[in-house]
Amino acid sequence: MNDETLLSDQELLRYSRQILLAQIDIDGQLRLKQSRVLIVGLGGLGSPVALYLAAAGIGELHLADFDRVDLTNLQRQIAHDTASIGQSKVDSMISRLAALNPEVQLRAHRVALDQDSLAAAVAAVDLVLDCSDNFGTREAVNASCVAAKKPLVSGAAIRLEGQLSVFDPRRADSPCYHCLYGHGSEAELTCSEAGVAGPLVGLVGSLQALEALKLLAGFGEPLIGRLLLVDALGTRFRELRVKRDPACAVCGAAHA
Repeated sequence: MNDETLLSDQELLRYSRQILLAQIDIDGQLRLKQSRVLIVGLGGLGSPVALYLAAAGIGELHLADFDRVDLTNLQRQIAHDTASIGQSKVDSMISRLAALNPEVQLRAHRVALDQDSLAAAVAAVDLVLDCSDNFGTREAVNASCVAAKKPLVSGAAIRLEGQLSVFDPRRADSPCYHCLYGHGSEAELTCSEAGVAGPLVGLVGSLQALEALKLLAGFGEPLIGRLLLVDALGTRFRELRVKRDPACAVCGAAHA
Protein backbone atom coordinates (compact mmCIF):
# COMPACT_ATOMS: atom_id res chain seq x y z
CA MET A 1 0.00 0.00 0.00
CA ASN A 2 1.18 3.57 -0.64
CA ASP A 3 2.57 5.76 2.13
CA GLU A 4 -0.44 6.55 4.31
CA THR A 5 0.58 10.20 4.60
CA LEU A 6 0.29 10.74 0.84
CA LEU A 7 -2.14 10.19 -2.00
CA SER A 8 -0.73 8.87 -5.24
CA ASP A 9 -1.69 10.31 -8.63
CA GLN A 10 -3.86 7.23 -9.15
CA GLU A 11 -5.64 7.78 -5.85
CA LEU A 12 -6.17 11.46 -6.59
CA LEU A 13 -7.83 10.47 -9.83
CA ARG A 14 -9.83 7.57 -8.37
CA TYR A 15 -11.29 9.65 -5.54
CA SER A 16 -11.42 12.97 -7.42
CA ARG A 17 -15.21 13.33 -7.30
CA GLN A 18 -15.36 13.14 -3.51
CA ILE A 19 -12.14 15.13 -3.05
CA LEU A 20 -13.93 17.93 -4.91
CA LEU A 21 -16.34 18.17 -1.97
CA ALA A 22 -15.16 20.95 0.34
CA GLN A 23 -16.25 18.86 3.32
CA ILE A 24 -13.79 16.09 2.36
CA ASP A 25 -10.95 17.55 0.26
CA ILE A 26 -7.44 16.08 0.43
CA ASP A 27 -7.30 16.02 4.22
CA GLY A 28 -10.53 14.06 4.52
CA GLN A 29 -9.41 11.60 1.86
CA LEU A 30 -6.18 11.01 3.76
CA ARG A 31 -8.18 10.36 6.93
CA LEU A 32 -10.20 7.75 5.04
CA LYS A 33 -7.02 6.14 3.75
CA GLN A 34 -5.63 5.94 7.28
CA SER A 35 -8.84 4.42 8.69
CA ARG A 36 -9.54 0.83 9.67
CA VAL A 37 -13.16 -0.33 9.71
CA LEU A 38 -14.86 -3.54 10.88
CA ILE A 39 -18.03 -4.67 9.10
CA VAL A 40 -19.98 -7.33 11.03
CA GLY A 41 -22.27 -9.15 8.62
CA LEU A 42 -21.80 -9.26 4.85
CA GLY A 43 -25.40 -9.74 3.73
CA GLY A 44 -28.08 -7.28 2.67
CA LEU A 45 -26.75 -4.37 4.72
CA GLY A 46 -23.10 -5.35 4.60
CA SER A 47 -23.07 -5.53 0.80
CA PRO A 48 -23.64 -1.81 0.09
CA VAL A 49 -21.62 -0.86 3.17
CA ALA A 50 -18.55 -2.78 2.01
CA LEU A 51 -18.88 -1.74 -1.63
CA TYR A 52 -19.23 1.96 -0.89
CA LEU A 53 -16.50 2.06 1.76
CA ALA A 54 -14.07 0.21 -0.49
CA ALA A 55 -14.95 2.54 -3.36
CA ALA A 56 -14.43 5.56 -1.10
CA GLY A 57 -10.87 4.52 -0.21
CA ILE A 58 -11.00 3.25 3.36
CA GLY A 59 -7.49 2.03 4.14
CA GLU A 60 -8.43 -1.30 5.76
CA LEU A 61 -11.70 -3.17 5.77
CA HIS A 62 -12.06 -5.98 8.30
CA LEU A 63 -14.80 -8.35 7.10
CA ALA A 64 -16.65 -10.60 9.55
CA ASP A 65 -19.21 -13.26 8.63
CA PHE A 66 -19.31 -17.00 9.32
CA ASP A 67 -22.05 -17.75 6.75
CA ARG A 68 -21.96 -19.00 3.17
CA VAL A 69 -23.72 -17.57 0.13
CA ASP A 70 -27.14 -19.13 -0.52
CA LEU A 71 -29.44 -18.74 -3.52
CA THR A 72 -32.02 -16.99 -1.31
CA ASN A 73 -29.45 -14.29 -0.46
CA LEU A 74 -29.09 -13.00 -3.99
CA GLN A 75 -32.36 -11.04 -4.05
CA ARG A 76 -30.77 -8.42 -1.76
CA GLN A 77 -27.11 -9.25 -1.00
CA ILE A 78 -25.77 -7.52 -4.09
CA ALA A 79 -22.05 -8.00 -3.44
CA HIS A 80 -22.49 -11.75 -4.06
CA ASP A 81 -23.52 -13.48 -7.29
CA THR A 82 -24.72 -16.81 -8.60
CA ALA A 83 -21.18 -18.09 -9.08
CA SER A 84 -20.43 -17.52 -5.38
CA ILE A 85 -23.25 -19.75 -4.08
CA GLY A 86 -21.78 -22.11 -1.47
CA GLN A 87 -18.72 -19.92 -1.00
CA SER A 88 -17.84 -18.19 2.25
CA LYS A 89 -19.40 -14.73 2.26
CA VAL A 90 -16.06 -13.32 3.40
CA ASP A 91 -14.25 -14.89 0.44
CA SER A 92 -16.97 -13.81 -1.98
CA MET A 93 -16.77 -10.26 -0.61
CA ILE A 94 -12.97 -10.18 -0.75
CA SER A 95 -13.07 -11.17 -4.41
CA ARG A 96 -15.61 -8.46 -5.21
CA LEU A 97 -13.85 -5.70 -3.27
CA ALA A 98 -10.39 -6.56 -4.58
CA ALA A 99 -11.73 -6.19 -8.11
CA LEU A 100 -13.45 -2.91 -7.22
CA ASN A 101 -10.48 -1.27 -5.48
CA PRO A 102 -7.11 -3.04 -5.13
CA GLU A 103 -5.82 -0.11 -3.01
CA VAL A 104 -7.88 -1.25 0.00
CA GLN A 105 -6.39 -3.76 2.44
CA LEU A 106 -8.80 -6.57 3.35
CA ARG A 107 -8.78 -8.57 6.59
CA ALA A 108 -10.91 -11.69 7.00
CA HIS A 109 -12.88 -13.05 9.97
CA ARG A 110 -14.49 -16.22 8.59
CA VAL A 111 -15.73 -17.75 11.84
CA ALA A 112 -18.26 -16.57 14.42
CA LEU A 113 -16.65 -14.09 16.79
CA ASP A 114 -16.83 -15.02 20.47
CA GLN A 115 -16.48 -12.48 23.27
CA ASP A 116 -12.67 -12.41 23.19
CA SER A 117 -12.22 -12.45 19.41
CA LEU A 118 -14.92 -9.80 18.97
CA ALA A 119 -13.24 -7.57 21.54
CA ALA A 120 -9.92 -7.98 19.71
CA ALA A 121 -11.51 -7.29 16.33
CA VAL A 122 -13.16 -4.10 17.61
CA ALA A 123 -9.97 -2.93 19.33
CA ALA A 124 -8.06 -3.27 16.03
CA VAL A 125 -10.18 -0.73 14.13
CA ASP A 126 -11.33 2.88 14.30
CA LEU A 127 -15.05 2.30 13.64
CA VAL A 128 -17.52 -0.59 13.52
CA LEU A 129 -20.58 -1.10 11.34
CA ASP A 130 -23.15 -3.57 12.61
CA CYS A 131 -24.80 -5.13 9.57
CA SER A 132 -25.88 -8.30 11.35
CA ASP A 133 -29.39 -9.73 11.41
CA ASN A 134 -29.93 -10.79 15.02
CA PHE A 135 -30.27 -9.08 18.37
CA GLY A 136 -27.66 -11.16 20.19
CA THR A 137 -24.91 -10.14 17.77
CA ARG A 138 -25.95 -6.49 17.92
CA GLU A 139 -25.82 -6.53 21.72
CA ALA A 140 -22.38 -8.18 21.71
CA VAL A 141 -21.00 -5.74 19.14
CA ASN A 142 -22.39 -2.80 21.10
CA ALA A 143 -20.84 -4.00 24.36
CA SER A 144 -17.43 -4.38 22.69
CA CYS A 145 -17.67 -0.92 21.13
CA VAL A 146 -18.59 0.66 24.47
CA ALA A 147 -15.69 -1.12 26.21
CA ALA A 148 -13.21 -0.05 23.52
CA LYS A 149 -14.76 3.41 23.04
CA LYS A 150 -15.18 2.86 19.31
CA PRO A 151 -18.04 4.47 17.32
CA LEU A 152 -20.73 2.11 16.07
CA VAL A 153 -22.98 2.61 13.05
CA SER A 154 -25.99 0.32 13.47
CA GLY A 155 -28.59 -0.50 10.83
CA ALA A 156 -31.52 -2.91 10.57
CA ALA A 157 -34.24 -3.71 8.04
CA ILE A 158 -37.13 -6.15 7.86
CA ARG A 159 -40.27 -6.34 5.76
CA LEU A 160 -40.62 -2.74 4.51
CA GLU A 161 -39.18 -0.96 7.55
CA GLY A 162 -35.65 0.15 8.33
CA GLN A 163 -33.76 1.78 11.20
CA LEU A 164 -30.42 3.52 11.48
CA SER A 165 -28.47 5.19 14.29
CA VAL A 166 -24.92 6.02 15.37
CA PHE A 167 -23.57 5.34 18.86
CA ASP A 168 -20.30 7.00 19.87
CA PRO A 169 -19.00 6.11 23.34
CA ARG A 170 -16.27 8.74 22.96
CA ARG A 171 -19.00 11.31 23.60
CA ALA A 172 -20.49 11.65 27.08
CA ASP A 173 -23.93 12.47 25.68
CA SER A 174 -24.17 9.54 23.26
CA PRO A 175 -26.51 6.65 24.07
CA CYS A 176 -25.51 3.11 23.18
CA TYR A 177 -27.53 0.41 21.43
CA HIS A 178 -28.67 -1.02 24.76
CA CYS A 179 -29.98 2.38 25.90
CA LEU A 180 -32.35 2.28 22.95
CA TYR A 181 -33.38 -1.36 22.71
CA GLY A 182 -32.78 -2.78 26.19
CA HIS A 183 -32.97 -6.56 26.18
CA GLY A 184 -34.88 -6.70 22.90
CA SER A 185 -37.80 -8.92 22.09
CA GLU A 186 -38.19 -12.62 22.72
CA ALA A 187 -40.22 -12.86 19.52
CA GLU A 188 -37.47 -11.54 17.26
CA LEU A 189 -38.21 -12.08 13.58
CA THR A 190 -35.69 -12.74 10.81
CA CYS A 191 -35.83 -11.94 7.11
CA SER A 192 -36.30 -15.65 6.37
CA GLU A 193 -39.50 -15.56 8.44
CA ALA A 194 -40.88 -12.11 7.70
CA GLY A 195 -39.32 -11.19 4.35
CA VAL A 196 -37.57 -8.00 3.29
CA ALA A 197 -37.41 -5.79 0.19
CA GLY A 198 -33.99 -5.74 -1.44
CA PRO A 199 -33.82 -2.00 -2.17
CA LEU A 200 -34.67 -1.26 1.48
CA VAL A 201 -31.54 -2.97 2.82
CA GLY A 202 -29.63 -1.25 0.03
CA LEU A 203 -30.95 2.11 1.23
CA VAL A 204 -30.19 1.50 4.90
CA GLY A 205 -26.76 0.07 4.11
CA SER A 206 -25.91 3.04 1.90
CA LEU A 207 -26.87 5.40 4.72
CA GLN A 208 -24.68 3.39 7.11
CA ALA A 209 -21.74 3.82 4.73
CA LEU A 210 -22.40 7.57 4.52
CA GLU A 211 -22.50 7.88 8.32
CA ALA A 212 -19.18 6.02 8.52
CA LEU A 213 -17.56 8.37 6.00
CA LYS A 214 -18.81 11.39 7.96
CA LEU A 215 -17.33 10.08 11.20
CA LEU A 216 -14.02 9.06 9.67
CA ALA A 217 -13.43 12.07 7.44
CA GLY A 218 -14.86 14.49 9.99
CA PHE A 219 -17.71 16.25 8.27
CA GLY A 220 -21.45 16.72 8.63
CA GLU A 221 -23.71 15.80 11.54
CA PRO A 222 -23.74 12.07 12.35
CA LEU A 223 -26.90 10.38 13.63
CA ILE A 224 -25.69 10.40 17.23
CA GLY A 225 -28.61 10.58 19.66
CA ARG A 226 -31.04 10.19 16.78
CA LEU A 227 -32.85 7.17 15.37
CA LEU A 228 -33.83 7.34 11.72
CA LEU A 229 -36.93 5.29 10.85
CA VAL A 230 -37.57 4.34 7.22
CA ASP A 231 -41.09 3.49 6.02
CA ALA A 232 -40.50 2.04 2.57
CA LEU A 233 -44.19 1.35 1.98
CA GLY A 234 -45.06 5.04 2.14
CA THR A 235 -41.56 6.34 1.27
CA ARG A 236 -41.39 8.31 4.50
CA PHE A 237 -38.58 9.08 6.92
CA ARG A 238 -39.05 9.88 10.59
CA GLU A 239 -36.49 10.85 13.23
CA LEU A 240 -36.65 10.17 16.95
CA ARG A 241 -34.40 11.64 19.62
CA VAL A 242 -32.61 9.07 21.78
CA LYS A 243 -31.04 9.96 25.13
CA ARG A 244 -28.37 8.13 27.04
CA ASP A 245 -29.76 6.05 29.91
CA PRO A 246 -27.74 6.78 33.09
CA ALA A 247 -28.80 3.39 34.43
CA CYS A 248 -27.94 1.48 31.21
CA ALA A 249 -26.50 -1.95 31.97
CA VAL A 250 -23.83 -1.45 29.28
CA CYS A 251 -22.81 2.22 29.22
CA GLY A 252 -24.38 3.59 32.43
CA ALA A 253 -22.44 5.38 35.14
CA ALA A 254 -21.99 2.18 37.14
CA HIS A 255 -20.24 0.58 34.16
CA ALA A 256 -18.15 3.55 33.00
